[in-house]
Amino acid sequence: MKDKPRLSFWQIWNMSFGFLGIQYGFGLQQANMSPIFRYLNAEESAIPALWLAGPITGLLVQPIIGAMSDRTWSERWGRRKPYFLVGAIITSFALILMPNSSALWMAASLMWLLDAGLNITMEPFRAFIGDKLNMQQRNLGFAVQSFFVGFGQTLANLMPFILPVFGITIVASGENNIPDFVKYSFYIGGVAILGAVFWTLFTTDEYPPENREEFERMKQEKRGLFHAFTEVFEALRAMPSTMKQLWWVKFFTWYGLPLMWQYLSLAIARHAFNAPDATTNPTGFAKGLEWSNLCFALFNVGCFGISFLLPPIAARIGRRSTHAVFLTIGSLGFFSMLFSNDKMTYLVGMTLVGLAWGSIMSMPYVMLSTSVPRGRMGVYMGLFNGFIVVPQIVNMITIPFLYENVLNNDPRNALVLCGVCLVLAAAACFLVKESKQAEQAAFPIGAGGH
Repeated sequence: MKDKPRLSFWQIWNMSFGFLGIQYGFGLQQANMSPIFRYLNAEESAIPALWLAGPITGLLVQPIIGAMSDRTWSERWGRRKPYFLVGAIITSFALILMPNSSALWMAASLMWLLDAGLNITMEPFRAFIGDKLNMQQRNLGFAVQSFFVGFGQTLANLMPFILPVFGITIVASGENNIPDFVKYSFYIGGVAILGAVFWTLFTTDEYPPENREEFERMKQEKRGLFHAFTEVFEALRAMPSTMKQLWWVKFFTWYGLPLMWQYLSLAIARHAFNAPDATTNPTGFAKGLEWSNLCFALFNVGCFGISFLLPPIAARIGRRSTHAVFLTIGSLGFFSMLFSNDKMTYLVGMTLVGLAWGSIMSMPYVMLSTSVPRGRMGVYMGLFNGFIVVPQIVNMITIPFLYENVLNNDPRNALVLCGVCLVLAAAACFLVKESKQAEQAAFPIGAGGH
């Protein structure tokens, strides 16, 4: 089996550019959905349940899309690109409608549609790295994706500060009380994801299957949704040991992280702006939302700022040690928020968390990509998403019961719990055992991040 040709940096950039639009959409969702739910009169303790759309659609959609895209090929569209396009169209539609929700049920329904679109697009982009890049370049490929994660979400988070330059304010003009800057940010997102995905579609080709006859025979034998489910279960039975060992790392990471998106803006509004809800102090609540967007912007600056330093660091100390170090740094960011009500504390803390986010978005995927067979890259990337969404589902079922008794009805305590989870995830990194061959293939000495 011959190895893939080495690509230039700009070829890798173009093939990952669609990720910019996807992550702009994720950035809007992560920073704004909890406040949107609160504007539509959702109870604070019910926020995690309303976020269930993401993990459940991810659990259902990504493995199936992965298995289907593994068996897709056409000379005109390729393997992964049809899924990029369909997911982008669905996402764009949901983003444009979301800020015009007239009731909580409408926002919750559009959240399901938005997450379905994002998940259809996301998994094929992850598998694209395994399809296009040889072993030596995969660390750079995932680092570029990590950069776009940070950059796309930073742009989304800076919208409350960019749009007022064009006369768009935090004042709400509609009946649902959602500020205008939120509405226009979502409209821009609907256009951005289509533009970014089209850039990748038109600048990047795909490699055809190595053995076309065998591929066509397999495609005919295993066509349809039933065979996609069958292939997912077959892949589960044959799961590589490295992937199994990553389970606890991912469980603790992703049990904790949803608390950040669910409660950061609410914690800032309550503690830094004295606005526990949008009714008692509407101006303070809007300011809290604005400041949380700035915090998420610095979080993402930390992410893309560290993304190209991760490969050389991992080449020196190993991937699991690198991931453990950055998870610990992220936990310190969350713990720091407990000690002051000053809004600047949240900026510093979220910058530290952003360094951990850069590692979360790249290191586990590099470890996974060197341990799974090429022909099943899509289905295993989809299954690996289950390691993300199952902990989130557990979080969203359990937190409503813990919120009053353990977290004392305080969103800031939820952030501290997230810090505890990252410490446990860092410890679990040392349960992962990789072969020397895989380490050397992914991080050859002297390769660094270039």
